[in-house]
Amino acid sequence: MTARAIAVRLRGLSRHFGDVKALDSIDLEVNDGEFFSMLGPSGSGKTTCLRLIAGFEQPTTGTIELHGQQVADVPPYERDVNTVFQDYALFPHMTVADNVAYGLMVRRVAKSEREKRVREMLDMVRLPGFGGRKPSQLSGGQRQRVALARALINHPKVLLLDEPLGALDLKLRQEMQVELKAIQREIGITFIFVTHDQEEAMTMSDRIAVFNHGKIEQVGTPYEMYENPHTRFVAEFIGTTNVVEGEMARTIHGKSAAYAIRPERIVLCPPDADVPLDSVYLTGVIRDVTYLGMMTRCTVEVNGSVFTVIEPSAQARPAFGYAIGAACVLVWKREHMRPLEGA
Repeated sequence: MTARAIAVRLRGLSRHFGDVKALDSIDLEVNDGEFFSMLGPSGSGKTTCLRLIAGFEQPTTGTIELHGQQVADVPPYERDVNTVFQDYALFPHMTVADNVAYGLMVRRVAKSEREKRVREMLDMVRLPGFGGRKPSQLSGGQRQRVALARALINHPKVLLLDEPLGALDLKLRQEMQVELKAIQREIGITFIFVTHDQEEAMTMSDRIAVFNHGKIEQVGTPYEMYENPHTRFVAEFIGTTNVVEGEMARTIHGKSAAYAIRPERIVLCPPDADVPLDSVYLTGVIRDVTYLGMMTRCTVEVNGSVFTVIEPSAQARPAFGYAIGAACVLVWKREHMRPLEGA
């Protein structure tokens, strides 16, 4: 952790539904001003964790602190947080301006001040001049920006985002990822973002917590999560990886423990290639080749195990070819293998 203040601190936090442990005694700290993502598959506990921070759920055990204040018993409307949902939750009968100003109207802020702050918010989310429109007249990306402006207008200390880009198509989702990160940097408040999309989390986050079966597998920067995964689940959930274990691992490393090796760390060579003495090399057969534009993905069988290799398409060797059924050699450096805990 850095010397920055802690925006959110969770200690021993659990949420049980009967015999189901949706969240199982987790500890977590989120820095003030950080873009933090909770990443995991459906049912992993990430959304339950977000709802506990928001106050929509009550913990079975544990504590929640927002900027040093215990809030487990504080109702949602008294917590200095706001939430953006996937379905936008805009009022269809209201204009964009009234939707954005709703929180200020509830607080009885003067009309002139409301109008000023609404204009500022719409400018910030790149929607100047849209105040008079209805939500039905907006695209999905525009409605999401309105929801973001409405959540930010009260200047919360923490903004919670529950899969807010899930309903958008791929191109628009990618554009909104860039926009969200830019807005977060501009205003400097803490964003806690829930997603099941690892690319989304890697693109936007300062740090990521990977959830699995109600527990946190690992917390780290995108670089740390990709380059140094601690567990098999993290290695396989974030990006693509190859797991070397059993007799093959014993032959390479002298131990039967499991190791991860990323596909782009492997070089695919013809059988007669010169291999450096300090490298790992395995002989196999190419079973599939997929051209992906900039990259080419090959599936290689080695003694019954399947490896994925990804190389820049420009490196494809015309003499070798990557032909299905061709013999090949896989080569990589030992230091690129990462040991996996509990695999």
